[in-house]
Amino acid sequence: MLTVAEIETLAERVDDAERKARAITKITDDFPTMTWEDAYAVQDRLRQRKLGRGEQVGGLKMGFTSLAKMEQMGVHEPIHGFVTAHGRLNEGDTLSCAGLIHPRVEAEIAFVLKSELVGPDCDIAAVIAATDYVTPALEVIDSRYENFRFDLTSVIADNTSAARYVVGKARHSLAGLDRVNLEVVVEKNGAVVARDTGAAVMGDPAQAVAALANMLARTGKTIPAGTLVMTGGVTEAVGVAPGDRLVVRYAGWGDLVLNIAA
Repeated sequence: MLTVAEIETLAERVDDAERKARAITKITDDFPTMTWEDAYAVQDRLRQRKLGRGEQVGGLKMGFTSLAKMEQMGVHEPIHGFVTAHGRLNEGDTLSCAGLIHPRVEAEIAFVLKSELVGPDCDIAAVIAATDYVTPALEVIDSRYENFRFDLTSVIADNTSAARYVVGKARHSLAGLDRVNLEVVVEKNGAVVARDTGAAVMGDPAQAVAALANMLARTGKTIPAGTLVMTGGVTEAVGVAPGDRLVVRYAGWGDLVLNIAA
C-alpha cells in the first residue's frame, strides 16, 4: 500500500503533467507494486486538487468497457474516473489541441440519471428505472504518459486519461430504444475510420452504468441523481490533429461533429 505522502506525490505528478501538457513516464515505473486501491486513492487525491482550484465534477466515466479489450488486458471489470465541467465542450464547439498532449476521440453513449443508483446489487433494470435520458457523446482522452503507454494502475491514477468531452443536445428515452444494436460510425476528414454498435460496451451500455454503481459501492459511494455517466467507447479511440474534422453518425440519432482547431 502506498503511504499518504506517496499518494500526494503521485497525484501532484499527474496533475502537473496535465496542466503543463507534458508527457511523463508511467508512475508504476517508480512504484511497480501499486494496487488498484492505491491507484484509485491517487485519482481521488487528484480530484480533490481539482476541486480545490474551483473546478467542478461534470460527470462520471467508465473505461475499458469493451469486452474484447477487457479480455485482452486480462481484467474482469472496467475502470472508472470522472470528467470536469472545465473539460466540457458544447455541440458544435471547436476543440483546441493547445493544452493537450496526444488527444484521441471516442464515440460514446451517455446516460443522465433522474434518481440515485446504489450498489452493490445494481442491475440493468435498476439503471433503466433510474435513467432520465440517453444522449450521444464524444470523449477526448489524453493520457499523460509518454507515447500513450501505460498499465491499468497507471491509467486509473491518471483519471482514465480524461481530458475533454462533448454531450449531444439530443435526448432519447430508453423506452423502446435499441441501445444494443445502435450503429455508430466515425468519419475523419471524410473517411470512415471506425464503426461498431452499442453492444461493444459490455454487451449493453446500461450494464456499464450498473457496473459503475457496484464498483463505487465498495467505498460507500453511489451515483447521485442528475449525474452524467459516460459509458465508455463504442468504437476504438481515433487520434486527431489540428485541422481534422470528425463526424460521428449515430443511426437514428443524427450526427455529432467535432472540428479540431488548425
